[in-house]
Amino acid sequence: MQSIRQTLTGISGVPVTPYDASGAINEKLLSKLIAGLAGAGIHNLMAAGNTGEFFSLSLDEIRRVHAVTAEAAGGRALVSAAVGRSLVEAKALARDAISAGCGAIMSHHPMDPFAGPAAQVDYFLSLADAATVPVIAYVRTDTFSVGDFRRLGAHENIAGVKFASGNLMLLADVIRQTKDLPTIWVCGLAEAWAPAFYAIGAQGFTSGFVNVFPQISLSVHAALTRGDYPAARELIDRFAGFEELRTHYRNGSNVTVVKEALAILGHEVGAVRLPGVPKLAPTERRELEAIIQAQMALA
Repeated sequence: MQSIRQTLTGISGVPVTPYDASGAINEKLLSKLIAGLAGAGIHNLMAAGNTGEFFSLSLDEIRRVHAVTAEAAGGRALVSAAVGRSLVEAKALARDAISAGCGAIMSHHPMDPFAGPAAQVDYFLSLADAATVPVIAYVRTDTFSVGDFRRLGAHENIAGVKFASGNLMLLADVIRQTKDLPTIWVCGLAEAWAPAFYAIGAQGFTSGFVNVFPQISLSVHAALTRGDYPAARELIDRFAGFEELRTHYRNGSNVTVVKEALAILGHEVGAVRLPGVPKLAPTERRELEAIIQAQMALA
């Protein structure tokens, strides 16, 4: 548990899921991409996370992503298997991911339209009760009370909470009122938000950008770790255009931008599945190409 909590203070990268020409998972390319991320030094790989198109994959496909990722990482990075949907399915996915060699479970936020906040916390806690490896709770709402967050943080099998809301006043209050708990509070909104999260006591951040330029993300992390906020901000500003493109279509191009960036770099990972945006508009593609070229020139 302590080792995993320490890992969460690093970068939790969320790998893409590549597809072949038929639309099936390209396991050979996935293995290559995972090996590259692990070799680059990314601390935690969240297999089948949102950048990996979790909600567009079948349950069997999710299991294959977990297994291939665990094998390709080869112990060089923690592999946190993303699970979710119904609690029954989440527990089944977790059992199989653990059997495949994943070292932690990352629970997606329960997305039922009729979910109650306290009951969503119960979902996380029930999964943590059932899992035989530490669990990371992915919270995508600010409807939880401080007491709800304390319940998460107090569970002996929850290593950390990936906080993915921009309500930093809430998070600041949560961190102040959970100082007695060992849970790690992780920035779940990637590099651009990480300086603000770090300033109030969060540690570590998630990233989809690592798929494209992992060394830049590692440099951001190093700057934040040493408290050099100006250096971190300067690095983040370099790819602000990349992140802005990901917000188009109400975030529908979030994964699309990452996948098309990889294609520009020579990795044919396939289009994003529906209901994500399968392809950028020509003007967006040209903008992305210019951003990639600029980053390569600075590397």
